[in-house]
Amino acid sequence: MTFTIHGIGVSGGIAIGHAHLVSRAKLEAAHYSVPPHQIAEESARFDAAIRAVRAEFEELRTNVPATAPAEFAAFINLHLTILDDSTLSAVPRSIIETEQCNAEWALKVQMDALLARFDEIEDDYLRERKADVIQVVERIMKRLTGQPGYIPPPPTNGEHSLILVAHDLSPADVVQFKRHRFASFITDLGGATSHTAVVARSLNIPSIVALHYARQLIRENELIIVDGTQGVVIVDPDRQALGEYRLRQHQFDIERRKLKRLKDTRPVTLDGVAVELQANIELPGDVAAARENGAMGIGLFRTEFLFLRRDGLPDEDEQFEAYRNVAQNMDGLPVTIRTYDLGADKHAEDSQPITVNPALGLRAIRLCLTEPQRFLTQLRAMLRASRYGKIRILIPMLMNAAEADQALQLIRQAKASLDDEGVPYDPDVEVGGMIEVPAAALALDMFTKKLDFLSIGTNDLIQYTLAVDRTDDTVAHLYDPLHPAVLGLLAHVFRTANKRGIPVALCGEMAGDVALTRLLLALGLRQYSMHAAHLLDVKQHILKSNLAEIRPLAAKMLRTTDSRKLRALLDRINA
Repeated sequence: MTFTIHGIGVSGGIAIGHAHLVSRAKLEAAHYSVPPHQIAEESARFDAAIRAVRAEFEELRTNVPATAPAEFAAFINLHLTILDDSTLSAVPRSIIETEQCNAEWALKVQMDALLARFDEIEDDYLRERKADVIQVVERIMKRLTGQPGYIPPPPTNGEHSLILVAHDLSPADVVQFKRHRFASFITDLGGATSHTAVVARSLNIPSIVALHYARQLIRENELIIVDGTQGVVIVDPDRQALGEYRLRQHQFDIERRKLKRLKDTRPVTLDGVAVELQANIELPGDVAAARENGAMGIGLFRTEFLFLRRDGLPDEDEQFEAYRNVAQNMDGLPVTIRTYDLGADKHAEDSQPITVNPALGLRAIRLCLTEPQRFLTQLRAMLRASRYGKIRILIPMLMNAAEADQALQLIRQAKASLDDEGVPYDPDVEVGGMIEVPAAALALDMFTKKLDFLSIGTNDLIQYTLAVDRTDDTVAHLYDPLHPAVLGLLAHVFRTANKRGIPVALCGEMAGDVALTRLLLALGLRQYSMHAAHLLDVKQHILKSNLAEIRPLAAKMLRTTDSRKLRALLDRINA
Protein backbone atom coordinates (compact mmCIF):
# COMPACT_ATOMS: atom_id res chain seq x y z
CA MET A 1 0.00 0.00 0.00
CA THR A 2 1.32 3.43 -0.98
CA PHE A 3 1.66 6.03 1.78
CA THR A 4 3.76 9.09 2.53
CA ILE A 5 5.75 10.20 5.58
CA HIS A 6 6.74 13.83 6.15
CA GLY A 7 9.89 15.05 7.86
CA ILE A 8 12.56 17.75 7.61
CA GLY A 9 14.56 17.75 4.39
CA VAL A 10 18.21 18.41 5.17
CA SER A 11 19.74 17.75 1.75
CA GLY A 12 17.87 18.33 -1.49
CA GLY A 13 17.30 16.12 -4.48
CA ILE A 14 15.34 12.97 -5.25
CA ALA A 15 16.37 9.39 -4.60
CA ILE A 16 14.56 6.24 -5.69
CA GLY A 17 15.72 2.93 -4.27
CA HIS A 18 15.19 0.05 -1.90
CA ALA A 19 15.22 0.46 1.87
CA HIS A 20 18.12 -0.85 3.91
CA LEU A 21 17.13 -0.86 7.58
CA VAL A 22 19.90 -0.21 10.07
CA SER A 23 19.66 -1.41 13.63
CA ARG A 24 21.95 -0.50 16.47
CA ALA A 25 20.96 -3.71 18.17
CA LYS A 26 23.59 -5.56 16.14
CA LEU A 27 26.43 -3.94 18.02
CA GLU A 28 29.01 -6.13 19.68
CA ALA A 29 27.82 -5.77 23.26
CA ALA A 30 30.39 -5.66 26.01
CA HIS A 31 30.83 -8.94 27.89
CA TYR A 32 31.89 -8.98 31.49
CA SER A 33 31.34 -11.11 34.56
CA VAL A 34 28.98 -10.02 37.31
CA PRO A 35 29.84 -11.00 40.92
CA PRO A 36 27.31 -13.43 42.48
CA HIS A 37 26.11 -10.84 44.99
CA GLN A 38 25.21 -8.45 42.13
CA ILE A 39 23.29 -10.91 39.94
CA ALA A 40 19.92 -9.90 41.36
CA GLU A 41 20.71 -6.26 40.73
CA GLU A 42 21.75 -7.02 37.12
CA SER A 43 18.54 -8.96 36.52
CA ALA A 44 16.55 -6.07 37.95
CA ARG A 45 18.33 -3.70 35.55
CA PHE A 46 17.24 -5.88 32.64
CA ASP A 47 13.66 -6.03 33.93
CA ALA A 48 13.62 -2.24 34.28
CA ALA A 49 14.69 -1.88 30.65
CA ILE A 50 11.87 -4.20 29.56
CA ARG A 51 9.33 -2.17 31.55
CA ALA A 52 10.62 1.09 30.11
CA VAL A 53 10.35 -0.16 26.53
CA ARG A 54 6.87 -1.53 27.22
CA ALA A 55 5.88 1.92 28.46
CA GLU A 56 7.29 3.46 25.27
CA PHE A 57 5.16 1.15 23.11
CA GLU A 58 2.06 1.78 25.21
CA GLU A 59 2.54 5.52 24.86
CA LEU A 60 3.02 5.16 21.10
CA ARG A 61 -0.15 3.09 20.83
CA THR A 62 -2.11 5.66 22.84
CA ASN A 63 -0.86 8.57 20.73
CA VAL A 64 -1.10 7.16 17.22
CA PRO A 65 -1.79 10.22 15.01
CA ALA A 66 -5.04 10.22 13.08
CA THR A 67 -3.01 10.71 9.90
CA ALA A 68 -0.84 7.64 10.48
CA PRO A 69 -1.38 4.61 8.21
CA ALA A 70 -3.72 1.94 9.60
CA GLU A 71 -0.84 -0.53 9.81
CA PHE A 72 0.95 1.58 12.39
CA ALA A 73 -1.14 0.39 15.34
CA ALA A 74 -0.70 -3.18 14.14
CA PHE A 75 3.08 -2.73 14.08
CA ILE A 76 3.05 -1.47 17.67
CA ASN A 77 0.91 -4.41 18.80
CA LEU A 78 3.27 -6.82 17.07
CA HIS A 79 6.26 -5.27 18.80
CA LEU A 80 4.52 -5.44 22.17
CA THR A 81 3.80 -9.12 21.57
CA ILE A 82 7.46 -9.77 20.75
CA LEU A 83 8.57 -7.82 23.82
CA ASP A 84 6.25 -9.74 26.16
CA ASP A 85 7.22 -13.15 24.78
CA SER A 86 9.27 -15.05 27.33
CA THR A 87 11.99 -15.77 24.75
CA LEU A 88 12.90 -12.10 24.95
CA SER A 89 11.61 -10.87 28.29
CA ALA A 90 12.60 -13.87 30.45
CA VAL A 91 15.32 -15.95 28.77
CA PRO A 92 18.00 -13.20 28.93
CA ARG A 93 17.38 -13.02 32.69
CA SER A 94 18.11 -16.74 32.93
CA ILE A 95 21.32 -16.21 30.94
CA ILE A 96 22.36 -13.47 33.35
CA GLU A 97 21.84 -15.82 36.29
CA THR A 98 23.41 -18.96 34.81
CA GLU A 99 26.39 -17.34 33.06
CA GLN A 100 26.79 -14.55 35.64
CA CYS A 101 27.15 -11.99 32.86
CA ASN A 102 25.94 -8.46 32.18
CA ALA A 103 22.47 -7.78 30.82
CA GLU A 104 23.65 -6.37 27.46
CA TRP A 105 25.57 -9.56 26.68
CA ALA A 106 22.69 -11.78 27.73
CA LEU A 107 20.32 -9.85 25.45
CA LYS A 108 22.78 -10.05 22.57
CA VAL A 109 23.21 -13.83 22.98
CA GLN A 110 19.47 -14.40 23.01
CA MET A 111 18.88 -12.10 20.04
CA ASP A 112 21.45 -13.98 17.97
CA ALA A 113 19.78 -17.25 18.87
CA LEU A 114 16.35 -15.94 17.88
CA LEU A 115 17.58 -14.54 14.58
CA ALA A 116 19.24 -17.85 13.73
CA ARG A 117 15.87 -19.57 14.19
CA PHE A 118 14.15 -17.04 11.94
CA ASP A 119 16.71 -17.72 9.19
CA GLU A 120 15.60 -21.38 9.20
CA ILE A 121 11.92 -20.53 8.57
CA GLU A 122 10.80 -21.25 5.00
CA ASP A 123 7.78 -18.93 4.98
CA ASP A 124 8.91 -15.54 3.61
CA TYR A 125 6.51 -13.47 5.71
CA LEU A 126 7.46 -15.14 8.99
CA ARG A 127 11.16 -15.09 8.16
CA GLU A 128 11.00 -11.33 7.57
CA ARG A 129 9.58 -10.79 11.06
CA LYS A 130 13.13 -11.01 12.35
CA ALA A 131 13.39 -7.31 11.46
CA ASP A 132 10.69 -6.68 14.08
CA VAL A 133 12.69 -8.64 16.66
CA ILE A 134 15.73 -6.49 15.88
CA GLN A 135 13.73 -3.31 16.30
CA VAL A 136 12.45 -4.41 19.72
CA VAL A 137 15.90 -5.50 20.88
CA GLU A 138 17.26 -2.19 19.63
CA ARG A 139 15.00 -0.34 22.03
CA ILE A 140 15.90 -2.58 24.98
CA MET A 141 19.61 -2.27 24.25
CA LYS A 142 19.36 1.50 24.05
CA ARG A 143 17.69 1.53 27.47
CA LEU A 144 20.45 -0.64 28.90
CA THR A 145 23.41 1.25 27.43
CA GLY A 146 22.10 4.79 27.09
CA GLN A 147 24.59 5.22 24.26
CA PRO A 148 24.39 4.79 20.48
CA GLY A 149 26.19 1.72 19.27
CA TYR A 150 28.14 0.66 16.25
CA ILE A 151 26.14 0.29 13.05
CA PRO A 152 27.47 -2.55 10.91
CA PRO A 153 28.39 -1.88 7.28
CA PRO A 154 25.56 -2.52 4.83
CA PRO A 155 25.63 -4.96 1.91
CA THR A 156 28.06 -3.88 -0.81
CA ASN A 157 26.21 -5.21 -3.86
CA GLY A 158 24.16 -2.50 -5.55
CA GLU A 159 24.76 0.00 -2.74
CA HIS A 160 24.08 2.94 -5.03
CA SER A 161 20.36 2.04 -5.14
CA LEU A 162 19.98 1.55 -1.38
CA ILE A 163 18.29 4.05 0.91
CA LEU A 164 19.48 3.90 4.50
CA VAL A 165 16.61 3.91 7.03
CA ALA A 166 17.48 4.38 10.71
CA HIS A 167 15.83 5.50 13.92
CA ASP A 168 18.74 7.83 14.55
CA LEU A 169 22.35 8.31 13.47
CA SER A 170 25.15 10.03 15.31
CA PRO A 171 27.57 12.27 13.38
CA ALA A 172 30.17 9.49 13.63
CA ASP A 173 27.71 7.00 12.13
CA VAL A 174 27.09 9.30 9.18
CA VAL A 175 30.81 9.81 8.62
CA GLN A 176 31.17 6.02 8.55
CA PHE A 177 28.77 5.90 5.60
CA LYS A 178 30.95 8.21 3.53
CA ARG A 179 32.61 4.97 2.42
CA HIS A 180 29.37 3.66 0.93
CA ARG A 181 27.41 4.84 -2.10
CA PHE A 182 23.91 5.14 -0.71
CA ALA A 183 21.27 6.87 -2.77
CA SER A 184 19.86 8.54 0.35
CA PHE A 185 19.35 8.25 4.07
CA ILE A 186 16.37 8.99 6.31
CA THR A 187 15.95 8.93 10.09
CA ASP A 188 13.16 9.15 12.64
CA LEU A 189 15.00 11.65 14.83
CA GLY A 190 17.13 14.74 14.20
CA GLY A 191 16.84 18.44 13.51
CA ALA A 192 17.63 20.50 10.42
CA THR A 193 20.86 21.84 11.93
CA SER A 194 21.94 18.97 14.16
CA HIS A 195 25.51 17.86 13.56
CA THR A 196 24.13 14.71 11.98
CA ALA A 197 22.24 16.80 9.41
CA VAL A 198 25.29 18.98 8.84
CA VAL A 199 27.46 15.97 8.07
CA ALA A 200 24.67 14.45 5.98
CA ARG A 201 24.69 17.44 3.66
CA SER A 202 28.37 16.83 3.00
CA LEU A 203 27.40 13.48 1.45
CA ASN A 204 25.48 15.43 -1.21
CA ILE A 205 22.62 12.94 -1.29
CA PRO A 206 18.90 13.51 -0.56
CA SER A 207 18.38 13.20 3.19
CA ILE A 208 15.41 13.61 5.54
CA VAL A 209 15.28 13.61 9.36
CA ALA A 210 12.49 13.86 11.95
CA LEU A 211 10.25 11.32 10.19
CA HIS A 212 9.27 9.82 13.57
CA TYR A 213 7.84 6.50 12.29
CA ALA A 214 9.89 5.61 9.20
CA ARG A 215 11.99 2.96 10.93
CA GLN A 216 8.85 1.12 12.06
CA LEU A 217 6.72 1.59 8.93
CA ILE A 218 9.26 0.78 6.23
CA ARG A 219 10.29 -2.81 5.54
CA GLU A 220 13.67 -4.11 4.41
CA ASN A 221 14.13 -3.89 0.62
CA GLU A 222 10.84 -1.98 0.16
CA LEU A 223 10.85 0.48 -2.77
CA ILE A 224 10.74 4.09 -1.56
CA ILE A 225 11.12 7.59 -2.99
CA VAL A 226 12.95 10.27 -0.98
CA ASP A 227 12.28 13.90 -1.90
CA GLY A 228 14.91 15.70 0.14
CA THR A 229 13.80 19.10 -1.11
CA GLN A 230 10.21 18.75 0.10
CA GLY A 231 10.98 16.47 3.09
CA VAL A 232 8.67 13.69 1.84
CA VAL A 233 9.12 9.92 1.72
CA ILE A 234 6.79 7.89 -0.51
CA VAL A 235 6.65 4.21 0.45
CA ASP A 236 5.70 1.56 -2.12
CA PRO A 237 4.90 4.16 -4.82
CA ASP A 238 2.42 3.34 -7.59
CA ARG A 239 3.39 3.49 -11.26
CA GLN A 240 2.21 7.08 -11.73
CA ALA A 241 4.14 8.45 -8.73
CA LEU A 242 7.23 6.50 -9.74
CA GLY A 243 7.13 7.91 -13.26
CA GLU A 244 6.61 11.46 -12.05
CA TYR A 245 9.51 11.32 -9.61
CA ARG A 246 11.84 9.71 -12.13
CA LEU A 247 11.15 12.68 -14.40
CA ARG A 248 11.79 15.13 -11.52
CA GLN A 249 14.99 13.28 -10.66
CA HIS A 250 16.17 13.57 -14.26
CA GLN A 251 15.41 17.31 -14.34
CA PHE A 252 17.23 17.84 -11.03
CA ASP A 253 20.30 16.05 -12.39
CA ILE A 254 20.26 18.24 -15.52
CA GLU A 255 20.24 21.40 -13.36
CA ARG A 256 23.16 20.10 -11.31
CA ARG A 257 25.18 19.46 -14.47
CA LYS A 258 24.47 22.99 -15.70
CA LEU A 259 25.80 24.43 -12.45
CA LYS A 260 29.12 22.64 -13.00
CA ARG A 261 29.85 25.19 -15.74
CA LEU A 262 30.29 27.83 -13.02
CA LYS A 263 33.17 26.01 -11.33
CA ASP A 264 35.92 28.37 -12.56
CA THR A 265 33.82 31.56 -12.57
CA ARG A 266 34.84 34.13 -9.94
CA PRO A 267 31.97 34.98 -7.55
CA VAL A 268 31.38 38.68 -8.19
CA THR A 269 28.07 40.55 -7.95
CA LEU A 270 26.56 42.45 -10.89
CA ASP A 271 27.87 45.70 -9.37
CA GLY A 272 31.41 44.39 -8.94
CA VAL A 273 31.56 43.21 -5.30
CA ALA A 274 33.90 40.19 -4.98
CA VAL A 275 33.07 37.36 -2.60
CA GLU A 276 35.08 34.38 -1.33
CA LEU A 277 33.43 30.95 -1.35
CA GLN A 278 35.16 28.22 0.63
CA ALA A 279 34.23 24.69 1.66
CA ASN A 280 33.61 22.93 4.97
CA ILE A 281 35.09 19.44 5.28
CA GLU A 282 35.05 16.65 7.88
CA LEU A 283 37.78 14.35 6.55
CA PRO A 284 40.78 14.74 4.20
CA GLY A 285 38.93 12.81 1.50
CA ASP A 286 36.37 15.62 1.26
CA VAL A 287 38.91 17.89 -0.46
CA ALA A 288 38.19 16.31 -3.84
CA ALA A 289 34.55 17.47 -3.75
CA ALA A 290 35.66 20.94 -2.64
CA ARG A 291 38.00 21.27 -5.61
CA GLU A 292 35.43 19.84 -8.04
CA ASN A 293 32.98 22.55 -6.98
CA GLY A 294 35.43 25.42 -7.27
CA ALA A 295 36.16 26.10 -3.59
CA MET A 296 38.57 29.00 -3.06
CA GLY A 297 39.88 27.36 0.09
CA ILE A 298 38.81 25.30 3.09
CA GLY A 299 36.96 27.60 5.45
CA LEU A 300 36.39 24.93 8.10
CA PHE A 301 38.10 21.58 8.63
CA ARG A 302 36.16 19.90 11.46
CA THR A 303 39.01 17.87 12.95
CA GLU A 304 36.90 16.17 15.63
CA PHE A 305 35.78 13.61 13.06
CA LEU A 306 39.32 12.21 13.13
CA PHE A 307 38.63 11.28 16.77
CA LEU A 308 35.30 9.48 16.34
CA ARG A 309 34.43 5.78 16.01
CA ARG A 310 37.90 4.43 16.60
CA ASP A 311 39.93 2.61 19.22
CA GLY A 312 42.24 5.11 20.84
CA LEU A 313 43.06 8.67 19.83
CA PRO A 314 44.98 9.73 16.71
CA ASP A 315 48.58 10.50 17.63
CA GLU A 316 50.52 13.54 16.44
CA ASP A 317 51.90 11.87 13.32
CA GLU A 318 48.49 10.62 12.20
CA GLN A 319 46.98 14.07 12.65
CA PHE A 320 49.95 15.69 10.91
CA GLU A 321 49.49 13.44 7.88
CA ALA A 322 45.78 14.32 7.69
CA TYR A 323 46.42 18.07 7.90
CA ARG A 324 49.35 17.94 5.47
CA ASN A 325 47.26 15.93 3.03
CA VAL A 326 44.57 18.63 2.97
CA ALA A 327 47.08 21.49 2.73
CA GLN A 328 48.96 19.92 -0.17
CA ASN A 329 45.81 18.98 -2.07
CA MET A 330 44.55 22.58 -1.85
CA ASP A 331 47.67 23.77 -3.73
CA GLY A 332 48.37 26.91 -1.73
CA LEU A 333 44.75 27.92 -1.14
CA PRO A 334 43.93 28.73 2.51
CA VAL A 335 43.00 25.87 4.82
CA THR A 336 41.33 26.81 8.12
CA ILE A 337 41.65 23.96 10.60
CA ARG A 338 39.41 24.07 13.66
CA THR A 339 40.81 22.54 16.83
CA TYR A 340 38.67 19.60 17.92
CA ASP A 341 35.12 20.52 18.93
CA LEU A 342 34.24 17.42 20.92
CA GLY A 343 31.39 17.40 23.43
CA ALA A 344 27.68 18.15 22.83
CA ASP A 345 26.64 15.45 20.30
CA LYS A 346 30.17 14.41 19.25
CA HIS A 347 32.22 12.24 21.61
CA ALA A 348 35.52 10.43 21.36
CA GLU A 349 35.59 6.88 22.65
CA ASP A 350 37.44 7.89 25.83
CA SER A 351 35.45 11.04 26.50
CA GLN A 352 33.72 12.00 29.71
CA PRO A 353 30.11 10.90 30.29
CA ILE A 354 27.41 12.95 28.59
CA THR A 355 26.10 15.65 30.89
CA VAL A 356 22.51 16.77 31.40
CA ASN A 357 22.96 19.70 29.01
CA PRO A 358 26.08 18.91 26.95
CA ALA A 359 25.67 21.88 24.58
CA LEU A 360 26.32 24.14 27.58
CA GLY A 361 28.90 21.93 29.20
CA LEU A 362 32.53 20.91 28.78
CA ARG A 363 33.03 21.08 25.02
CA ALA A 364 35.16 22.71 22.30
CA ILE A 365 37.85 25.07 23.69
CA ARG A 366 36.63 24.44 27.25
CA LEU A 367 37.45 20.76 26.85
CA CYS A 368 40.74 21.50 25.07
CA LEU A 369 41.95 23.68 27.94
CA THR A 370 41.26 20.92 30.47
CA GLU A 371 43.34 18.50 28.35
CA PRO A 372 46.45 20.58 27.53
CA GLN A 373 48.58 17.60 26.46
CA ARG A 374 46.01 16.35 23.95
CA PHE A 375 45.50 19.93 22.76
CA LEU A 376 49.26 20.47 22.38
CA THR A 377 49.50 17.28 20.36
CA GLN A 378 46.95 18.63 17.91
CA LEU A 379 48.53 22.10 17.78
CA ARG A 380 51.97 20.61 17.06
CA ALA A 381 50.49 18.53 14.23
CA MET A 382 48.81 21.63 12.75
CA LEU A 383 51.97 23.70 12.98
CA ARG A 384 54.08 20.97 11.37
CA ALA A 385 51.59 20.78 8.50
CA SER A 386 51.69 24.57 8.03
CA ARG A 387 54.98 24.11 6.19
CA TYR A 388 53.07 22.46 3.32
CA GLY A 389 50.37 25.03 2.67
CA LYS A 390 48.53 28.09 3.92
CA ILE A 391 47.15 26.69 7.16
CA ARG A 392 45.19 28.78 9.67
CA ILE A 393 44.20 27.65 13.18
CA LEU A 394 40.63 28.25 14.36
CA ILE A 395 39.59 28.08 18.03
CA PRO A 396 35.94 27.05 18.58
CA MET A 397 33.36 28.41 21.02
CA LEU A 398 35.36 31.24 22.55
CA MET A 399 33.43 33.02 25.27
CA ASN A 400 35.90 35.33 27.01
CA ALA A 401 39.35 36.85 26.62
CA ALA A 402 40.92 34.42 29.10
CA GLU A 403 40.12 31.46 26.84
CA ALA A 404 41.70 33.22 23.88
CA ASP A 405 44.79 34.07 25.95
CA GLN A 406 45.19 30.49 27.16
CA ALA A 407 44.79 29.08 23.65
CA LEU A 408 47.35 31.53 22.26
CA GLN A 409 49.76 30.64 25.07
CA LEU A 410 49.46 26.93 24.24
CA ILE A 411 50.12 27.70 20.58
CA ARG A 412 53.27 29.56 21.62
CA GLN A 413 54.22 26.57 23.77
CA ALA A 414 53.71 24.21 20.83
CA LYS A 415 55.90 26.44 18.65
CA ALA A 416 58.62 26.50 21.31
CA SER A 417 58.66 22.71 21.55
CA LEU A 418 59.02 22.42 17.77
CA ASP A 419 61.81 25.02 17.84
CA ASP A 420 63.64 22.96 20.47
CA GLU A 421 63.42 19.91 18.21
CA GLY A 422 64.37 21.82 15.08
CA VAL A 423 61.07 20.98 13.37
CA PRO A 424 60.11 23.54 10.68
CA TYR A 425 56.73 25.26 10.54
CA ASP A 426 55.21 28.57 9.41
CA PRO A 427 55.96 31.02 12.26
CA ASP A 428 53.33 33.43 10.91
CA VAL A 429 50.43 30.98 10.92
CA GLU A 430 47.22 32.93 11.54
CA VAL A 431 44.99 32.18 14.55
CA GLY A 432 41.28 32.92 14.58
CA GLY A 433 38.28 32.40 16.80
CA MET A 434 34.75 31.14 16.26
CA ILE A 435 31.91 33.41 17.29
CA GLU A 436 29.23 30.96 18.42
CA VAL A 437 28.22 32.33 21.81
CA PRO A 438 26.07 35.50 22.05
CA ALA A 439 28.42 36.87 24.73
CA ALA A 440 31.33 36.66 22.27
CA ALA A 441 29.31 38.40 19.55
CA LEU A 442 28.22 41.21 21.87
CA ALA A 443 31.71 41.78 23.29
CA LEU A 444 33.58 41.25 20.02
CA ASP A 445 36.36 43.76 20.72
CA MET A 446 38.00 41.46 23.26
CA PHE A 447 38.81 39.13 20.33
CA THR A 448 39.50 41.61 17.53
CA LYS A 449 42.56 42.83 19.44
CA LYS A 450 44.02 39.35 19.94
CA LEU A 451 43.12 37.28 16.85
CA ASP A 452 43.91 37.45 13.14
CA PHE A 453 40.44 36.55 11.86
CA LEU A 454 36.95 35.54 12.98
CA SER A 455 34.49 32.90 11.82
CA ILE A 456 30.81 32.87 12.76
CA GLY A 457 29.28 29.49 13.60
CA THR A 458 25.61 30.28 13.07
CA ASN A 459 24.37 26.80 14.03
CA ASP A 460 25.37 27.25 17.66
CA LEU A 461 24.93 31.03 17.68
CA ILE A 462 21.25 30.63 16.77
CA GLN A 463 20.85 27.72 19.19
CA TYR A 464 22.22 29.68 22.11
CA THR A 465 20.51 32.95 21.19
CA LEU A 466 17.06 31.39 20.88
CA ALA A 467 17.48 28.67 23.57
CA VAL A 468 16.51 26.02 21.01
CA ASP A 469 18.22 22.61 21.08
CA ARG A 470 19.12 22.11 17.43
CA THR A 471 19.24 18.32 17.83
CA ASP A 472 15.62 18.15 19.06
CA ASP A 473 13.03 17.94 16.28
CA THR A 474 10.21 18.73 18.73
CA VAL A 475 11.38 22.35 18.86
CA ALA A 476 12.77 22.52 15.33
CA HIS A 477 10.06 24.98 14.31
CA LEU A 478 11.50 27.51 16.79
CA TYR A 479 14.97 27.48 15.20
CA ASP A 480 14.79 30.66 13.11
CA PRO A 481 17.80 32.28 11.38
CA LEU A 482 15.55 35.26 10.57
CA HIS A 483 14.76 36.03 14.21
CA PRO A 484 15.45 39.76 14.78
CA ALA A 485 17.94 38.96 17.55
CA VAL A 486 19.93 36.68 15.24
CA LEU A 487 19.98 39.20 12.39
CA GLY A 488 20.99 41.93 14.83
CA LEU A 489 23.90 39.88 16.17
CA LEU A 490 25.14 39.03 12.68
CA ALA A 491 24.95 42.63 11.52
CA HIS A 492 26.80 43.73 14.67
CA VAL A 493 29.61 41.20 14.09
CA PHE A 494 30.02 42.14 10.42
CA ARG A 495 29.97 45.85 11.19
CA THR A 496 32.41 45.64 14.11
CA ALA A 497 34.85 43.31 12.37
CA ASN A 498 34.88 45.44 9.21
CA LYS A 499 35.43 48.58 11.27
CA ARG A 500 38.38 46.94 13.09
CA GLY A 501 39.82 45.65 9.81
CA ILE A 502 39.68 41.99 10.83
CA PRO A 503 38.44 39.42 8.28
CA VAL A 504 35.19 37.66 9.21
CA ALA A 505 33.74 34.54 7.59
CA LEU A 506 30.54 32.58 8.17
CA CYS A 507 30.81 28.80 8.23
CA GLY A 508 27.44 27.73 9.67
CA GLU A 509 24.57 26.25 7.71
CA MET A 510 23.28 29.74 6.86
CA ALA A 511 26.24 30.11 4.49
CA GLY A 512 24.96 27.31 2.25
CA ASP A 513 21.29 28.32 2.31
CA VAL A 514 20.65 30.04 -1.04
CA ALA A 515 17.56 31.74 0.38
CA LEU A 516 19.89 33.68 2.71
CA THR A 517 22.83 34.28 0.36
CA ARG A 518 21.79 37.79 -0.73
CA LEU A 519 20.68 38.83 2.74
CA LEU A 520 24.08 37.93 4.23
CA LEU A 521 25.80 39.71 1.36
CA ALA A 522 23.76 42.87 2.04
CA LEU A 523 24.51 42.68 5.78
CA GLY A 524 28.26 42.79 5.06
CA LEU A 525 29.44 39.18 4.65
CA ARG A 526 32.18 38.65 2.06
CA GLN A 527 33.54 35.21 3.06
CA TYR A 528 31.19 32.21 2.98
CA SER A 529 32.15 28.66 3.89
CA MET A 530 29.79 25.74 3.32
CA HIS A 531 29.58 22.12 2.27
CA ALA A 532 30.95 21.65 -1.22
CA ALA A 533 27.54 20.54 -2.52
CA HIS A 534 26.17 24.07 -2.06
CA LEU A 535 29.06 26.10 -3.49
CA LEU A 536 27.80 26.36 -7.07
CA ASP A 537 24.22 27.15 -6.02
CA VAL A 538 25.43 30.01 -3.83
CA LYS A 539 27.80 31.22 -6.53
CA GLN A 540 24.96 31.38 -9.03
CA HIS A 541 22.93 33.56 -6.66
CA ILE A 542 25.86 35.91 -6.05
CA LEU A 543 26.50 36.29 -9.78
CA LYS A 544 22.87 37.40 -10.23
CA SER A 545 22.90 39.81 -7.25
CA ASN A 546 23.11 43.59 -7.25
CA LEU A 547 24.30 44.73 -3.84
CA ALA A 548 23.19 48.33 -4.32
CA GLU A 549 19.61 47.17 -4.87
CA ILE A 550 19.33 44.72 -1.97
CA ARG A 551 21.19 46.64 0.74
CA PRO A 552 18.24 49.00 1.54
CA LEU A 553 15.92 45.99 1.90
CA ALA A 554 18.35 44.30 4.30
CA ALA A 555 18.56 47.50 6.35
CA LYS A 556 14.77 47.51 6.55
CA MET A 557 14.84 43.90 7.78
CA LEU A 558 17.07 44.96 10.68
CA ARG A 559 14.38 47.43 11.74
CA THR A 560 11.57 44.88 11.48
CA THR A 561 10.34 42.57 14.23
CA ASP A 562 7.25 41.04 12.60
CA SER A 563 8.11 37.59 11.24
CA ARG A 564 5.69 37.82 8.31
CA LYS A 565 7.13 41.16 7.22
CA LEU A 566 10.64 39.72 7.52
CA ARG A 567 9.73 36.85 5.21
CA ALA A 568 8.11 39.25 2.76
CA LEU A 569 11.24 41.44 2.69
CA LEU A 570 13.43 38.37 2.17
CA ASP A 571 11.25 37.37 -0.78
CA ARG A 572 11.81 40.84 -2.28
CA ILE A 573 15.58 40.49 -1.81
CA ASN A 574 15.47 37.15 -3.65
CA ALA A 575 13.09 38.30 -6.39
